[in-house]
Amino acid sequence: MSATPNSLFRHYLDSLIQQGTTQTSLTDEARNVLRTWYVASRQGGRPAASAPASPEPPPLQAAAPVSAPAGKPEPPELFPQNREPASAITLPEGTMEDKLQYLRNLAQNWKPARELNSLRDTMVFATGNPHTKLMLIGEAPGYYEEVQQEPFVGRAGEKLNQILRAMGLSRDMVYISNIVKFRPALPNQRTNNRAPTPEEIEACLPIIMHEIRVIQPKMIVALGGTAAVGLLGEQGSVSSMRGRFHDLKGIPVRVTYHPSYLLRSDSPREKRKVWEDMLAVMERLDMPISEKQRGYFLPRA
Repeated sequence: MSATPNSLFRHYLDSLIQQGTTQTSLTDEARNVLRTWYVASRQGGRPAASAPASPEPPPLQAAAPVSAPAGKPEPPELFPQNREPASAITLPEGTMEDKLQYLRNLAQNWKPARELNSLRDTMVFATGNPHTKLMLIGEAPGYYEEVQQEPFVGRAGEKLNQILRAMGLSRDMVYISNIVKFRPALPNQRTNNRAPTPEEIEACLPIIMHEIRVIQPKMIVALGGTAAVGLLGEQGSVSSMRGRFHDLKGIPVRVTYHPSYLLRSDSPREKRKVWEDMLAVMERLDMPISEKQRGYFLPRA
């Protein structure tokens, strides 16, 4: 099923819960957005494109009215099934590095994202080897990423490094990026972070889709539900989307938990789920796998 504003919003609330958030403010703009989505879902129509986007997520108790009533169709998908970015971008001639530099420069002042006024100013583009078979995509930069201007640093970045090392890889052997290139803003923000909203993802989607077009990886790993929903346009949680390969314009995509999820859950069972996804990726890429690697996180006899 394709992603809808309703499904993206429900996933956004789930991501807040996973981060430990139990309540947040509800602005008048947010109420208008929810009201517009609700009316559209009852009519089976598309929410008005001019509906204002709220930089602050509504409180968790607001989730119920957003869902479409039983028996009523949900509004049309937020991201088209053909995955073509809405904003036209013409890549220049030249090397892969030339094209990525063009996208980096373009992203710095990307008008659809900047006009939202809900993202901070420091851009975090990507890191790693563009001549790779494996591309990893997360949701958006956090505090540490903004400070170092590199995706996946801090504790979550170290956890990702551990996963890569277990695969026999390193950061300079893969390409790591995010759907949203700027840290989502919060009032009086310090080290606290939030997941990007559906509007922020939609605004930034053309950049990452052209980034994928330039890299042409043999495999994409979507780290976390926000990245998965944004890239694939599929409704569901990480647990429902992981365990199989999805397709993005002919590129296989494996969905797995964000490294920060493993920091919150020390269960070997949850770690094993992520590792099973990585083993599947290694097999699909014809990477060598030892018996020791296959046995990671399995119960001891």
